[in-house]
Amino acid sequence: MSFPNYHEKHTSESLLKAEDIVEYRKHLGRLPKFQKLDGVLFCLERGLPRRMRWRIPVRRVGGMNADVDEVKKNGVTVLTNFGGGCPIVVELAEELAVMGAHRMVTMTWGGILQPEIKAGDIVVCNRAIRDDGTSHHYLPHAKYIEADAQLAEQLAGAILARGAPCTIGATWTTDAPYRETLEEIKAYQAEGVKTVEMESAGLFTVGRVRGIATASVVIGMDSLAEYKWRVPERLDDIMRSLETVYAACIDVLGQPR
Repeated sequence: MSFPNYHEKHTSESLLKAEDIVEYRKHLGRLPKFQKLDGVLFCLERGLPRRMRWRIPVRRVGGMNADVDEVKKNGVTVLTNFGGGCPIVVELAEELAVMGAHRMVTMTWGGILQPEIKAGDIVVCNRAIRDDGTSHHYLPHAKYIEADAQLAEQLAGAILARGAPCTIGATWTTDAPYRETLEEIKAYQAEGVKTVEMESAGLFTVGRVRGIATASVVIGMDSLAEYKWRVPERLDDIMRSLETVYAACIDVLGQPR
């Protein structure tokens, strides 16, 4: 067997499954106390739910390698303080799917690849380049993994309805934040890929495997579009966009299926 054996590993049965962990935590009495579990938001901006609680009240319902809140008005589950990257998002998403979640969205800031995108601009990601290590343990090798098209369209509509412009497009998911090479950036830029981040491909993979709807939203932060690292002088536009996206995700995920 060669290493890593990505091309065949996805066909083999796993010894430990998310169902086992959920059952064990249930046995220990350590599952979050959800009133409702359907829509889930992975929020990479750690303090955002607490900052927004005057507009969108939440209550703490427990923890599972993340802080877990529930939105009071519609029962959407919000996860924060879980770090970042595909492995932890996939771990949490698998467990939440076992517990009954049917729709999941990640929202984060990310790197900009296209020169027309500015800091604070919003991109709803409809597919992701699988430059991560996690997704290849689940599915046959392929360059892209798709988001749920309907969920992505709903998110874009909700963001636009709040007066914030946004676009829909592809993102590049990578595990290595300090290995975004010039060759890759030029190639993906030419393909029209809009952003680079570390979670989307993993979440979309869980969606494919578990049969649940997934999507992601990236707010432009730093830029690699001019082949050098550029950062904004102020974060005002980014913070406004984060608040807009958060509110839009809560509303979309709280709608009846």
